[in-house]
Amino acid sequence: MSSSIVILGILTAILIGAMSPGPSFVLVSHTALGRSRAAGLAAALGMGAGGAIFAALALAGLGALLARVEWLHLILKLLGGLYLLYLASRLWRGAADPLPVDMPEQGREPSLLRSFLLGLTTQLGNPKTAVVYASIFVAFLPADPDLSVLAILPPAVFVVEAGWYALVALVFSASLARTVYGKAKAWIDRAAALVMAGLGARLILESVRVRLA
Repeated sequence: MSSSIVILGILTAILIGAMSPGPSFVLVSHTALGRSRAAGLAAALGMGAGGAIFAALALAGLGALLARVEWLHLILKLLGGLYLLYLASRLWRGAADPLPVDMPEQGREPSLLRSFLLGLTTQLGNPKTAVVYASIFVAFLPADPDLSVLAILPPAVFVVEAGWYALVALVFSASLARTVYGKAKAWIDRAAALVMAGLGARLILESVRVRLA
């Protein structure tokens, strides 16, 4: 199998995974709706950076490590679930807050950094993403991959992940979307919080079920 086919196969699988609704989609869309287009794009870049880190870890053998050290996998699931529950509680508590207007220039940079870090930590806080990345890389990578493949994959994954979530941010930050959101913010925020809490609870229950089995 040629290097280009290997890279294309991996990136296609990762794009399909990114397009599946999950905590990352909820976070980016909510950030773009509730704060600003720039904040949503910053969160998208954080998602891309997290994806590139997972790609590098997968190339380094994270999947094999998680398969051999079961307790580490369980701890990652528990921590990821707790983090999603924390994000859900923040969404729920802020549901009644009014939709903010655009921030002044002096407050924009720190806010964008916070959005980037929130995207990054949300991506890295989902252990299922690590497992999915590891599975995809194991399925597509040959036993002795070309060095060019190893060098290209992390930045290429960044482009795919950041590109998809940037599109999500652009769509949800459009004026029509913000108008609809502004009229039903409390309900939308609480629905997003419930989705996030459900994903977190599922991670925790899965880890407990495996532990008790």
